Amino acid sequence: MAAATARPALSVWVDYVCPFCLLAEEAVFKVAQSHSLPITWQPFELRPFPTPTLKPEDPYLPTVWARSVYPSAERLGVPIRLPSVSPQPYTHTAFEGFQYADKHGKGTEWTMGTMRAFFQQDRDIGKIDELVDIGRSIGLDPAELRQALEDRRYQQAHVEAREKAYARGVRAVPTIEFKGRVFSGVPSVGELEGFVREGLGEGK
Repeated sequence: MAAATARPALSVWVDYVCPFCLLAEEAVFKVAQSHSLPITWQPFELRPFPTPTLKPEDPYLPTVWARSVYPSAERLGVPIRLPSVSPQPYTHTAFEGFQYADKHGKGTEWTMGTMRAFFQQDRDIGKIDELVDIGRSIGLDPAELRQALEDRRYQQAHVEAREKAYARGVRAVPTIEFKGRVFSGVPSVGELEGFVREGLGEGK
């Protein structure tokens, strides 16, 4: 009997401090599930060190959240709030944690747990203690995770993933790629469904 053909993956580039990445969660999971597609999470740092990160007390973030994030979240039914952490954390350590989690089969749980920790629990995801606690909550070995983060064991893996994103033309998040086609921004379930169906040659 011939082996089953592997389903193509839905690749999703995110940054853990981008609220729109959390808002895209419902569409990504629903459409991936309906077509039995694996999800491949990919890191993209909007402001890699040493680029200054944003501060919630400055006018920019409250304005963007009032105009776009909160209305979109209300429409989608996603609980979210502007984190008070100031300045916002760099995400390279969290992404190194993702590399560890993904190696242990927990990439999706880490991605969602980290974004929810920041946007729903107001936790500083730049701190190793917080990341270890997230890891513990999804079943990772906390001592081993802490050692990996403190030793920067997955630094090179993250740098390579970040460079791969730039090489593929990713410049914003969320960016979703399926079978060579790209969708940028937060899709509705219907939009992403049509995007995937076209990629599968099924039409809208």
